[in-house]
Amino acid sequence: MSLTPETPLPPKGLSLRPIPMLIFGSRWLQLPLYIGLIVAQGVYVVLFVKELWHLFAHSFDFSEQQIMLAVLGLIDVVMISNLLVMVIVGGYETFVSRLNLRGHPDEPEWLSHVNASVLKIKLAMAIIGISSIHLLRTFIEAGGLASGKTGYTETGVMWQTIIHTVFILSAIGIAYVDKLSNGAIEAAKQQGAH
Repeated sequence: MSLTPETPLPPKGLSLRPIPMLIFGSRWLQLPLYIGLIVAQGVYVVLFVKELWHLFAHSFDFSEQQIMLAVLGLIDVVMISNLLVMVIVGGYETFVSRLNLRGHPDEPEWLSHVNASVLKIKLAMAIIGISSIHLLRTFIEAGGLASGKTGYTETGVMWQTIIHTVFILSAIGIAYVDKLSNGAIEAAKQQGAH
């Protein structure tokens, strides 16, 4: 569990009773999950290289639209990989243990103020970005919808658009609830200071 800068550190030599120690220690059960996500990211690297090689090998054969779709596929893989990094690094820092990267030249800028709330909003924005890429690919490929030369139907395109809109509305809702929560916390702090 990550401690925010204003959270005091426990006194040295403080020992927990067995049950609280077991409950607190259970956070380490998430470690194999994060390692699994690292393996999944390795699979995405292999997929990216495969797609990049495919694009390179067919760069003279592909039409402009096919190249654009291949590049959107590469961007999609990168955005999913970024999402994995946010979940792995932010989730581990927030829910398992500190990474102690303060002062490291490669410390991600966003990690200094990450908490569960910030992580939820960042994940929602990443999901919207990924959904946007998928929807853009669908719109490009659905250009031949009238001719029947595509694997998409009008209903399928409509549902993808509706789902994307729901993602956007969900992210707005998450951000709004977070703003309300932070406002209530700030009001309580100011009231406690008086």
